[in-house]
Amino acid sequence: MTAYVELQASFDEEANVGWAEIMKAEGIRTVYYAPGGLKVHSKLLIIRREEKGRMVDYTAIGTGNPNEATSRIYGDHHLLTADKRLTSDVNKVFELLESKKLKKPKFEALVVSPFATRKTFLALFDREIHHAMLGREAWAIVKLNNLVDRAIVDKMYEASRAGVRIQCVIRGMCVLVPGLEELSENITAVRIVDRYLEHARVLVFANDGKPEYFMGSADWMSRNFDNRVEVTTPVFDPDIREELMRILQIQLADNVKASPVNGSRTSVVSKKKLRSQYAIHEMLREANEE
Repeated sequence: MTAYVELQASFDEEANVGWAEIMKAEGIRTVYYAPGGLKVHSKLLIIRREEKGRMVDYTAIGTGNPNEATSRIYGDHHLLTADKRLTSDVNKVFELLESKKLKKPKFEALVVSPFATRKTFLALFDREIHHAMLGREAWAIVKLNNLVDRAIVDKMYEASRAGVRIQCVIRGMCVLVPGLEELSENITAVRIVDRYLEHARVLVFANDGKPEYFMGSADWMSRNFDNRVEVTTPVFDPDIREELMRILQIQLADNVKASPVNGSRTSVVSKKKLRSQYAIHEMLREANEE
């Protein structure tokens, strides 16, 4: 077993050192430092199990930490999968963390910082711009904690001018200004502040009617693109995609705890009240009972 333990963490250094010592004493290979001095922000777990005489890898890729405290108050998504494209790539991330050189592995499916995250999403917006200019279906949904990277924001403005409709749910910092004439007329952005901390990062691109879904650990900030090990995974399963879209649509329709990100303090006005966190809980409860 190998565990990566980041010793440097706000106010948690002593606890992290303690856990690292316990794991090392139990014979677990413990890695303390990432190559290149990068901070590791990805949320990854891989388990190998024997199934009918063969070894099978399972991996969990999350938007937040599997932490017993924050899991009670954060809203996150975790993908558990045996898809070999993803398990193989997660193994490569751990191999990177165990190495002493910052050498880019060849990833089949994962989008990994500091190698490819900004480049990948700039290219995805370029594709939406291309579709929009040809009169095809072109839109994107962006749910993040923070949106402050200049290159990404400029590309979103470019996409808006080309006719790409972009809907954003940004909980924290957002330097993008939606709704500006001849710049961001096709962009809307809301912030949801409620009982649970909105912490998930989920991204959907229309791709001319063949939507592509992503989720992961990275916000769209320079540090997440350039100075951290971050992992964003594509979501291939159609049922999970459908569930993610239902959740996003509920959040975009919130008119109780959502406020527009445009300098106004006025929430969306509607006769029918929709509080997204309660509505999502009810949706998942009903699905669990079926």
